[in-house]
Amino acid sequence: MDRDYRQLFQPHIINSISGLSLIARVIVDGYLAGLNKSRRVGVGLEFSQYRGYEPGDDLRLLDWKMLARSGRHYIKQSEIDTHISVKFIVDTSKSMVYSEGGISKIDFVKVMVASLAHLAQEQGDAIGLYALNNKNITSLQPIVQKQQYKRFLHELIQIKGEGEWPSNTYNFDKLHDKSRKELVFFITDMYEYDAELTTVIKSLKTKRNEVVVLQILGKNEFQFNYKGHVVFEDLETGAKVKVDAKEAKSKYLSALNTMMTTTKDMLLSNNIGYQLFMLDEPLGEALQLFLKQRSHLM
Repeated sequence: MDRDYRQLFQPHIINSISGLSLIARVIVDGYLAGLNKSRRVGVGLEFSQYRGYEPGDDLRLLDWKMLARSGRHYIKQSEIDTHISVKFIVDTSKSMVYSEGGISKIDFVKVMVASLAHLAQEQGDAIGLYALNNKNITSLQPIVQKQQYKRFLHELIQIKGEGEWPSNTYNFDKLHDKSRKELVFFITDMYEYDAELTTVIKSLKTKRNEVVVLQILGKNEFQFNYKGHVVFEDLETGAKVKVDAKEAKSKYLSALNTMMTTTKDMLLSNNIGYQLFMLDEPLGEALQLFLKQRSHLM
């Protein structure tokens, strides 16, 4: 299945609504087909109890059959408790245009986010998108609506990797929705100059939500698979440096390991989840992570 959908990882397919929708559907359907057949995934398939209607409850959640039988107003408990807001915050600074194996980080992220959003909407969740750099900001507030996924994909294919992470960061205080439980994915390569990303990530966590950082790297970035004299360019600043790959490898890997360990420790100490994804890896693990984190909110 992975080989099949990876053939669709082409820029002209990923950056069209129909193409991205197709890829997401293939990935999610393939993943769900591999789950235990007895595992029930979806909204309203099962519930633990009824409870009496309370002022302020959505009338659409009333169980009309129970009303007809008993003359009393009841609501299926799970029909309220299993709806959450799933929010995707994407770092669209220029480092995200880095590519390996024919796919850039930003296009890989588009496929990942589209797949997670497709699965979320299948669960009946509200989905929202926030994509940021210092040149453009995308903000699509999460709602539960049939046409939301199409709007979501439209915004998703428009995002481009350019500039830097904004110094005047989007006001994330407005992002939190006190009426629903929240699952927030922050997707980035974690390249930062002065803790500008980690500061924002820590500010996202509340007692009511789950926050997960998805770090995207290429295998060459992670393993430093280079030979000879190589010129590296900082995609955000344009600065270039020439190095001897053999001499630089151990120092680079040591610095990378220190940075990643420090980042993970900081996130875990703040009750924030973390997962590393390589550009050549399948996305089933991301879907599994979504279902696991979502279950923590139930």
